[in-house]
Amino acid sequence: MKVPVIIYPPDASGGRRVGSGTETLGVAHNHADVAELLRRAGLEGVDEAEVATTSLIDWHGGGPDVWSAPG
Repeated sequence: MKVPVIIYPPDASGGRRVGSGTETLGVAHNHADVAELLRRAGLEGVDEAEVATTSLIDWHGGGPDVWSAPG
């Protein structure tokens, strides 16, 4: 995977859509979910501890510690 990964803002359930290019990889509810979605997409070597700090991920609508919708 060469396209940056985008983590979209949380929805009402606290899930964040994870995408790469035009593809949606899934919905994550925590760092472990993000790491698993990346692994399934072929990006090995990013564990849940690195999810918050890797430059491969662009966090939209809140950083890596935001898992609930505003309000």
